[in-house]
Amino acid sequence: MASLPRKLELFYDVLSPYSWLGFEVLCRYQHIWNIDLHLCPSLIGGIMKNSGNKPPALLPQKGKYMFVDLQHLRKFYQVPIQVPKDFFSVILEKGSLTAMRFLTAVKQENPEMLERVSRELWMRVWSRAAEKAGLSKEQAKSLLEKCSTDKVKSSLRETTEAACNYGAFGLPITVVHVDNKSHMLFGSDRMELLAHLLGEQWQGPVPSPVKGKL
Repeated sequence: MASLPRKLELFYDVLSPYSWLGFEVLCRYQHIWNIDLHLCPSLIGGIMKNSGNKPPALLPQKGKYMFVDLQHLRKFYQVPIQVPKDFFSVILEKGSLTAMRFLTAVKQENPEMLERVSRELWMRVWSRAAEKAGLSKEQAKSLLEKCSTDKVKSSLRETTEAACNYGAFGLPITVVHVDNKSHMLFGSDRMELLAHLLGEQWQGPVPSPVKGKL
């Protein structure tokens, strides 16, 4: 008798390029590993404030390293990350509150579209090319209107608080529930350890069933 899928929660924000890397890897593995993947849109600003952390781009040496690091990871993960030309305006001034409320509304109203819409928002922020997410103009308008509702605001706040309660100090975090225990892993580079905790095989960031499809 096959065992039940293990619950896996991914907390992410589209302002985090490393969240995008973790997101794509887990989406690739969700039909390979025996997991039940839960996508959890969260607010990185709230997590940073709660933990006392700061965005890496605010520290010159970290920021310089991140720009180079993302170029390497773009090829390794096969994710089309491009650092925005107006990086500081996009990342530090505009923030992600509206975007993450929008994804929260998508999760509530059209959960089957959450993966695709999340990817579209990352493409708009971090890549020069963007594909349509598949939402009609009417759906998009309705979801935007819901961004200001208490239901959406409360849900995003609760998801962000859940990430903080797991010990988050940034994003992404992946929480794996195995043998009645929860394990929080930070970053997009802990997938091999995640596979170990799950008792699954790690095939690299682009497992064989999806190679050649990107």
